[in-house]
Amino acid sequence: MTETDVVVNGRTLHAYAHGDGDLVVMWHHGTPNIGTPPAPLFAAAQRLGIRFIAYDRPGYGGSTPHPDRDVASAAGDAAAVADALGVDAFAVFGHSGGGPHALACAALLPGRVTAAVAGAGLAPFAAAGLDWFAGMGPGGVASLRSAAAGRAAKEAYAANPTITDPDFTAADWAALDGAWGWFGSVVQPAIANGPAPLVDDDLAYVRPWGFDPATITVPVLLLHGEGDLMVPASHSAWLADQIKGAELRLTPGAGHISVLTAQDQAALEWIAAVTRTREDA
Repeated sequence: MTETDVVVNGRTLHAYAHGDGDLVVMWHHGTPNIGTPPAPLFAAAQRLGIRFIAYDRPGYGGSTPHPDRDVASAAGDAAAVADALGVDAFAVFGHSGGGPHALACAALLPGRVTAAVAGAGLAPFAAAGLDWFAGMGPGGVASLRSAAAGRAAKEAYAANPTITDPDFTAADWAALDGAWGWFGSVVQPAIANGPAPLVDDDLAYVRPWGFDPATITVPVLLLHGEGDLMVPASHSAWLADQIKGAELRLTPGAGHISVLTAQDQAALEWIAAVTRTREDA
């Protein structure tokens, strides 16, 4: 693993790279995580000739805060990181809160992003026809309703949450007892300096994203566990209806973390197949 700092518009983005494959995938991390690429996927990435790159979103880890950023700002940050690492074209893979940020790159960097995977990701807050909170667990509802009420309400909630247990299913806890226990290594440093970056993330999710998912033209794969209580599967179903040609893979019985156990390697295989098919065309 190599790490470097990238300066964009006077801000620092702390970036990572792992592997030496010819196919580059940029990992977009969840909330609250730092951006270290996902170790549970390193063996599959090596097999498929994939090199991971990533960065800490603003405020997390070694990256400078960027209050009141929107989801679309991830495209400019991702492009700057890719430039600094000498990468032209790349696919994107986002999990949870990383999903909308990966889709932002797909929408706004169509000349560079070759394919996009969004796993267990949110739909826009104003998504027409979607009951956004339906099926969401009590922790997510309380946290995101506070964000919808504005910065002051979200900061107050983050300082004294009424619900502290995550909306994980039994399958999620089992996944965390296995390889995806890796999340512990990226959550703890993300929250070490307080909730400010989490607040900025949640505010960005419930504000206008700054792009329309329907404008995405690159291949998109949407992954979701049908039992997800943190982000209901209806969010990915809505996105699949909006993004022309998007493929939706729902996993019965899987939750927010366990969808990765079920679909992580298949998602990388899809990226490799789609990207190399486009290169050969």
